[in-house]
Amino acid sequence: MSTNPPDDTQHSPAWTVPHAVAPTPDPAREEAEARAVLAEAAAEAAQLRAAAHEPVEPEVRLGPTGRPVPSFPAPPPLLEHGPARVIAMCNQKGGVGKTTTAINLGAALAEQGRRVLLVDFDPQGALSVGLGVNPHELDRTVYNLLMERSVRADDVLLKTNVPGLDLLPSNIDLSAAEVQLVGEVAREQTLTRVLRPVLGDYDIVLIDCQPSLGLLTVNALTAADSVIIPLECEFFALRGVALLMDTIQKVQDRLNPRLELEGILATMYDSRTLHGREVLSRVVEAFGDRVFHTVIGRTVRFPETTVVGEPITTYASTSPGAAAYRQLALEVLAR
Repeated sequence: MSTNPPDDTQHSPAWTVPHAVAPTPDPAREEAEARAVLAEAAAEAAQLRAAAHEPVEPEVRLGPTGRPVPSFPAPPPLLEHGPARVIAMCNQKGGVGKTTTAINLGAALAEQGRRVLLVDFDPQGALSVGLGVNPHELDRTVYNLLMERSVRADDVLLKTNVPGLDLLPSNIDLSAAEVQLVGEVAREQTLTRVLRPVLGDYDIVLIDCQPSLGLLTVNALTAADSVIIPLECEFFALRGVALLMDTIQKVQDRLNPRLELEGILATMYDSRTLHGREVLSRVVEAFGDRVFHTVIGRTVRFPETTVVGEPITTYASTSPGAAAYRQLALEVLAR
């Protein structure tokens, strides 16, 4: 006799799927959450507004010398002129930009309202030629001023086409002065003596020295308050700076205690060449803050100005070369 299995379904409990219960609306909680969201958004907006008004640190601009370039403000106008500050452009190596710097720095200083006297103290007369003067047609030059007691600076002085810029011209006759001055008493002070009467009429006197360390250059250093050394960014030009610094030191010790180094000016710089960058870096490393921030780049405009006989500030007023010498003028006035 067989028995059937018990029917479990008859005895198992009934299971039901619970229905989802809708949450009871809570207006107070919803309002609090909305307020929190609004407060967070307001805080973010306040931070954005504050950031917009925060002073932004200016970007530090490094110049060719690898140092931050300071701002050189325009100097205030002068109420009166003189006594002049005498600066010698000196380097025993030729072709480094002494004459170019004397002409264009002088013109840029004159633009700043300074009365400037340029002294051509090189027998080659390049400074005179660069300002449109034919040295072979001159009746009197710096040579006559040095060697003839009856000649005064006003007898030799020439006005240039640049307002406020005057010139004491030179020619090949000056080469004889170096020999003739050897027997003179206080021969190193001859230029100092002849310039003294006109220093009250000018603010700055720039002396363009010949490329040597002879008696004429020593005269210029003895008459000067400071020295600017134009230095071509080239290795052989760098080698001679030590000898020049030794000469300056001797003049300080023996003839002119007030003489100081105004600065070393890098000229004919070409940032595209590794050699030029390395030479400039070594100069800054050796002389530090005595190197001008202004660097004069190489440009074809400078030879062109010699042909036309005027400064680059008038011949190519908007050129990089003109801008560089205007910046140099402000830097010199700020020192």
